[in-house]
Amino acid sequence: MPKRERVMRMSVELPLWRALSGYRVLAMLYAIGLAASAYTRFVRPWVALAYFAVLAVWTLATLPRVASAARCTRRFLAVDLVIALTGILLTPLADNHERIAGGGPTLPSIWTAGSVLAFALKGGWRWAALASTPVAAANLVERGSPARDTVHNVVLVWVAAIAIGYVVEVARASERTLARALEIEAATRERERLARDIHDGVLQVLAMVQRRGAVSGGEAAELGRLAGEQEVALRTLVSGGLVPVSRVSRDLADGALVHAVEEPDEDGPLDLRTLLAPYASARVGLAEPGAPVPLPPAAARELAAAVGAALDNVRAHAGAEARAWILVEDEPGEIVVTVRDDGPGIPEGRLAQAEGEGRLGVSQSIRGRLRDLGGSAELVSVPGQGTEVELKVPKGAVGARGKAEKR
Repeated sequence: MPKRERVMRMSVELPLWRALSGYRVLAMLYAIGLAASAYTRFVRPWVALAYFAVLAVWTLATLPRVASAARCTRRFLAVDLVIALTGILLTPLADNHERIAGGGPTLPSIWTAGSVLAFALKGGWRWAALASTPVAAANLVERGSPARDTVHNVVLVWVAAIAIGYVVEVARASERTLARALEIEAATRERERLARDIHDGVLQVLAMVQRRGAVSGGEAAELGRLAGEQEVALRTLVSGGLVPVSRVSRDLADGALVHAVEEPDEDGPLDLRTLLAPYASARVGLAEPGAPVPLPPAAARELAAAVGAALDNVRAHAGAEARAWILVEDEPGEIVVTVRDDGPGIPEGRLAQAEGEGRLGVSQSIRGRLRDLGGSAELVSVPGQGTEVELKVPKGAVGARGKAEKR
């Protein structure tokens, strides 16, 4: 029999509402006990008995109302506060003047604080301040003069209610932030799972259709071209996520291969796939791991720039019909990116000649960047069989800009 998954929603408010329910019951019993101990000194005991009967019935009957913020409506809060204020104002009618002047408790006693706390839990510190004001006024009217102990009790209730209301607001904000973070984490995990599935299935099928179509020619070639475009779009989607691309990728025959990707300037690791995905096109294949390839931001950008420089060389020297492939490998201690093309290759001695003529594309744009990262760039070219550039970067690399900042 399959197990049913039980989903529980945690709330920072729920314990507070439960505590309020218990407080209201205990405060009611305490108020009744105080009245019973001084019953013989009441001038009109029947007034106290009638009020406590109403208070007991109201407290027990409304326990479900103070179980959560949704059930604790404004109408309920208003009636609850009226009952507390009524008890305070009925105290001079039921009790004798000497006992009141001596600092005797009101009929509801500390039960009144529970009514004010309900306002605090429901609406925060503003609602708590609003409910505390009439309670303070009623206590002053009941006493007849602003005695020291009365003012002390009023200020205590006021400050406590406002403080609890503020804490509730902070707790709610924290709960919303946590819920949003959990949603983002769940969405990220689902996206990575889909990316792995798509990478292992759909992208490989599209790449195969593109290759077979290019070999077959005719209508199959057009189908292969469309499959290649869809592969690029889908790969960019699953690899780049929400990273905005400022220039759309182009075919080798149509123009430059360099793509500018707007990345946030952050200190955390950057997924190298998001920087390499825009380089993919109908003539540039991209093979990458299904999981993120993290690197420090400066190192990731420098490595992506070196890949872009290698692709620029393919476009400039291998011809419009040349194809290129990018392979990303996440090794235990380093990241290896290989750029290979099927062009005519580089004649022997041509790199040294270009460097002597002041053309520093390979020596500076590629090897210089990797050297600054503490990595290496190896170029292998066989005339007639294309060129392969292997870029290796240690995972602890920070990049030239990062080194300058540390200094």
